[in-house]
Amino acid sequence: MSAELSERPDDALTESGRRRALVVVAAGSGTRLGHGMAKAAVPLDERTVLAHALDAVTEELGFGVVVLVLPAGPEVFEHLSAAGSLLANRTGIEVVVTVGGGTRAASVDAGVRAVEEHASAQGWAPEQTAVLIHDAARALTPPEVYQRVAAAVEAGAPAAVPGLAVADTIKQVGPSEQLGAEPVRSTLARSELRAVQTPQGFAMPTLQAVRAHFAGLDETAAEAFTDEAMAAEHLGHLVVVVPGHQHALKITTPTDLVTVRGLLRAYGTADAPGAKAAAMRPNAGRDIGAPTGPGLPRVGIGHDIHAFAPETEPCRLRLGGLDWPGEQGLAGHSDGDAAAHAACAALFSAAGLGDLGTHFGADTIGTARQEIAGASGARLLEEAGRTVREAGFEIGNVAVQIVASRPKFAPRREESEAALTRAAGAPVSVSATTSDGLGFTGRGEGIMATATALVYTIS
Repeated sequence: MSAELSERPDDALTESGRRRALVVVAAGSGTRLGHGMAKAAVPLDERTVLAHALDAVTEELGFGVVVLVLPAGPEVFEHLSAAGSLLANRTGIEVVVTVGGGTRAASVDAGVRAVEEHASAQGWAPEQTAVLIHDAARALTPPEVYQRVAAAVEAGAPAAVPGLAVADTIKQVGPSEQLGAEPVRSTLARSELRAVQTPQGFAMPTLQAVRAHFAGLDETAAEAFTDEAMAAEHLGHLVVVVPGHQHALKITTPTDLVTVRGLLRAYGTADAPGAKAAAMRPNAGRDIGAPTGPGLPRVGIGHDIHAFAPETEPCRLRLGGLDWPGEQGLAGHSDGDAAAHAACAALFSAAGLGDLGTHFGADTIGTARQEIAGASGARLLEEAGRTVREAGFEIGNVAVQIVASRPKFAPRREESEAALTRAAGAPVSVSATTSDGLGFTGRGEGIMATATALVYTIS
């Protein structure tokens, strides 16, 4: 599956008359981040990881095509494709989007295939083409790193990678022998070590040889190669290292996410790492070097209750951002999604911005604002998140507990968390319990949801 987001004539040439292509790998699941969504779709501020990663791509870099390798899910694919459209409109570069695979190697392969198809259609000579492969998770990589990598390949290196000198002493250890401790086998010479980043650049013939090598390996053997440069080394190709950048760190864990968001708050102009287009920065205009940090957290509580609709009025059940086929729906505002509505109320409470009626209409949600009339609970949560951020807050997280005798929630908990997290643009956790047969929820008359939200100021 692929799509072109620009039909600009292919006339991009570097000063040396060579061609350049960029593959941005953005198909990772982001499991270790704990946001319940693809890593590239996680918001860093008002924009996603992928959107920030593409800030560094400018016309001056001379790319003839940019290929975005995205997750397969239709919703997230469409959502992230929008960043490609913005890139094409901003730079005039042809952007192609395609679906990634189950491993990084498979995703890179999909991206390189798209580059080969483009190069063949445009008559590019492989020996005159440099292909850069970048992880979207390194969202703040600045343009100069791309330029250094591409220039090294065009100077004759089969492969080039950006890297930083290692500050820590590195020890090689063996298997644990006693007391759970690992014995040191050797201490490596720190002066000879580099921590490698992306984008990694390749002459197209080198990359084609790497692809052919991967094609002959089973999945276990392929995973032993952590990147394409390592495979190029294995095949005997020269790989050179050019200077990387300290801000080009990879977002893998929640701690990494905090660090990157802190960098974005501290650097808010066109001179910030990875930010060429100042107008696209939400904090444009702040003084470089004047860091800001989160203020004291604020906590809010939200509560929502809906009765099941009468059996004589069949309707679908929406709960936790999901449809529940075969379950009778709830009577109430919007789609009656008590979990999403409680999350909205908790966010407004935490930010001191009133309640659902204040923002969406007191009688039937949406009647006060025609553009969201009849909107789903997830859509309202998206709007609540936007409202809270516009008021100067960032969302830490939202926790929702559902009290109901049905539906059976546990099998779809993670799916619900992913849906609500996408809507809020921040981590949302959901749990469910029963009331042991007591009260209206115990009698199966309705569903109750309570939510807490944490927000903090960003300046």
